[in-house]
Order: sequence, then structure tokens, then C-alpha cells
Amino acid sequence: MLCSGLFLPAAGACFVTLAREPAFAAGYGYPLMNKLVVGNLLHRPLRSLISIFAIAIEVVMILSIVAIMIGMVNDQKTRTSGIGADMIVRPPNASFISAVGGAPVPAKIADVLRKLPHVAVAAPVITDLSTAGTVETIWGIDYQSYNALKPFVFLEGTPFQGPDDAIVDDYFARSDKGHHVGETIMIKAHPFRISGIVEHGKGGRKFVPIRTLGTLIGTPDNASLFYVRSDDPKNEGLIRQEIEATPGMAKYQVQTLDEWMSMMTPARLPGFNIALRVVIGIAMIVGFLVIFQSMYTAVMERTREIGILKSLGASKLYIVNVVLRETALLSLVGIALGMLLTQLIKLGLTYRFPTMTFQLTADWRVNAALIAFIGSIVGAIYPAWKAARKDPIDALAYE
Repeated sequence: MLCSGLFLPAAGACFVTLAREPAFAAGYGYPLMNKLVVGNLLHRPLRSLISIFAIAIEVVMILSIVAIMIGMVNDQKTRTSGIGADMIVRPPNASFISAVGGAPVPAKIADVLRKLPHVAVAAPVITDLSTAGTVETIWGIDYQSYNALKPFVFLEGTPFQGPDDAIVDDYFARSDKGHHVGETIMIKAHPFRISGIVEHGKGGRKFVPIRTLGTLIGTPDNASLFYVRSDDPKNEGLIRQEIEATPGMAKYQVQTLDEWMSMMTPARLPGFNIALRVVIGIAMIVGFLVIFQSMYTAVMERTREIGILKSLGASKLYIVNVVLRETALLSLVGIALGMLLTQLIKLGLTYRFPTMTFQLTADWRVNAALIAFIGSIVGAIYPAWKAARKDPIDALAYE
């Protein structure tokens, strides 16, 4: 016979069931305990569902922010590796995040770099972070030198035909309701005609002439950084020395692409760790409070039934075990639901925003599950301890 909760409405039925459990007298009635756990959760289905959804939301919160941040970093790394450059040259004190910092140095520095013995190509670029509508990076390029690093692969259209032309990649072309060659799009509150659609993976998703973008941000003759392709990758060390020996460029930052890649980790992103800790903290508090309230209320409702269990020989450990097993079961179901909801969110975002990379990793799936599980168990410890401390005589007299 299955007790609903720690009890049936007819307490005598539960009493008979417990009395017939030979292992219960010794305090180890685990088959019965599992029945009690399931029965307790089914006895208050709404409360159980609320607890499950709270844990699921905790998992979704953690996984979503991590997936978006990691996706942004890895997407940027993938696209930068497809530019065709071997080295990156930045002005002094510039951030390693290319879209931050404007265009502080003259684009003509590219001419200086091209004259160095082991430099095959030097391309000036402006990378400008735009928050109009969506957060994205607009790339201003000198088409001839940028294309010389590694040629664009055109799917439709042509290179720039004028100063107000734009090249977009196939991901952007598929976004929203779709975009096509000849269409006018707004970039930095300025109309641009799409002159060509290219394969993704060439650094940006929207490219405009460098001088046009420079004019829009107030620095028409400047650049943010320079991409350099060497005549031979073995000469990267020599190129670094040559740049540092060039008058006026001793303090410029010179990195190989591999060095830059090693720096592009979520932990190096400004505010990532702070944001992650805040989200995890809020998620844990939500999970903790919901489980605490749910288990505490359940214990208060079962005062008389706990007294019956203890009068039949149930130990404190047994009572604690029942409460913690209920919590563990709620946690596991909530974690599974959270993983499913996160996957659905990923599918929805990928469909709605093709340019967004939402990357779920196995490590963070495990981390989110552990955080949610541990937070739930911690939230159930006090209610379990309070249930175990109930005096059986007082509990049996409870009305």
C-alpha cells in the first residue's frame, strides 16, 4: 500500500502499512521510503511543479548567459582566424577586443608596414561596436588590401562600387526576413546599398569602405588596427622586431594570431566573471528559497504523520533522508527540464537570430546541474533537521 505524502487521509491505513514493513523497525525501510517520497510529491502536485520550474529556471539562467558569452568569444575567434592574417598590430593601450576604442591612429601606417622586408600585406581596419537595434561590430575596410589577406568568396553581387556600398555575409543575409543584393540597409543611421553577399568567416558580418565608416564616427583618415600577412610564418618574430624598430611604433602592440586567440577567453571579457557570479548568485538564491519554502511548508503540514513515523521506530536519519530524497528528486527533474528548456531557447534564438552563436558546453551543463542540485539540498537541510527533531508525543497530539 502506498502512503500519499507521509500519510493517507486515513492515518490507520498508513499505520498498518508501516507496521508490516519488517525493515522499518530497524530504521532502514528504504523501499517504503521511496514510496513515501513519491507519494509526498504527488500529494501536492502544484507545489512540486513550482519547485521543479524554479530549479529549471535556475539552470536556464546559468546556461543561457554562459552560452551567449562563450558563443560570442568563439564566434569572434572563428571569424578572425578566417581573415587570412598572421599578425595584428594595435595602437598603444588599445583593448585586445577589437571593437572597443574607436579609430585612434592614421590609416596611412599601413603604408609604413607594407615597406617592411617581411610583410606581404598590411590592411587597415576600423571595427566599431554598434548598439543600434542589435549589438554588432561594423567593419570598415580598405577592400583591396583586406581582400589580399584572403579573398572574399562572393555568393552574389560584387565588391564596393561606391562609398555607400556594403558587403554582408550569408548569415546576415539569411537573418530577419532575408536580405538581397541591391537592398538598402541602415548602418550607423546611414543608408548603404548591399553590393555583395559573401561566405561567413571573414571577420565581420557587415563591411563598408573604411573612409565612409571613419567619416561616420568622426575619424575619416584613421584606423582601429592593422592586419598583417607575412611572407613566411617563420618570419613573424622578425616582423615584430622590424615594427618595434620603426620610428614612432615602438609602443605599438604586435601579436601573432595565435597569441590573440589565447587571450580570447570568456574570463578575459570585461565584466564576464562579475556578470556570471551575479547570475549564478541570483539563480541559487531563487532555487534555495523555493526549495526551503516548499520543504518547510511540507514539514509543517506533516507534523502528525512525522509523529506516527517516529512512534513506529523511524530514526532522525530516516526522517532527514525522506525530506532530502524528495528534494533530490525535485532537483533532478528540474535540472532535466532546465536542460530541455535551454535547448529549446537555443533553437529559437538560432532561428530568430542566425548571426547569434549560442554555444552550450558539456562542462557548463555539469556545472549548472551541480550548482542547482547543491543549492536545492542546502535549502532542504533546515526543514529536514526540523522534521527530525519533532517530539513524537507532541507530534501525535498535534491537531
